[in-house]
Amino acid sequence: MLAASADAGQVVTILIMAVALGMDALSLGVGIGMKGIRLRDVLRISIVIGFFHILMPLLGMFTGHYMSSLLGHVTTYFAGGLLILLGGHMVYNSFKGDGVHVLDHRSPLGLLLFALGVSIDSFSVGVSLGMFQSDLVLTVLAFGFCGGAMAMLGLLLGRKVSRNLGDYGEAVGGAILLAFGFMFMF
Repeated sequence: MLAASADAGQVVTILIMAVALGMDALSLGVGIGMKGIRLRDVLRISIVIGFFHILMPLLGMFTGHYMSSLLGHVTTYFAGGLLILLGGHMVYNSFKGDGVHVLDHRSPLGLLLFALGVSIDSFSVGVSLGMFQSDLVLTVLAFGFCGGAMAMLGLLLGRKVSRNLGDYGEAVGGAILLAFGFMFMF
């Protein structure tokens, strides 16, 4: 019974983190969607972002697992600190006011850079989760699905709503990562 409760807690934690990381894709998707985007491009961008939200945490988890085997229990504090820094950076960037940089999302290079840009934080979280021995398949599938779905939602919302939602979405995602970082530290 206790093991099932711990497994359920891990699933909920991973899902919340996946949604928090997807907030970045949502917020940037809103910015691009507001510039005007075709539905075919919405699907293509969302699939590529979903793929990168699988690839980056997977690479991060392998890196975190390796670091954990080298450093032992010290990695718990490192992982928590990494989440705190990442969450703080996301919150800071959401209020900095620079907005979305101009990028041609239709070109292969632009699409690759955009997908990498919104997925790079998944690598850092993957490092942290790799140190905690989380479920690999569940984690990368949840991150990939949430990243792709939230990118699609952001792109579609961007066609309909104002720019303010994007900043708040990234701030909420950063606050969630900050909270998990503090949980891991204490």
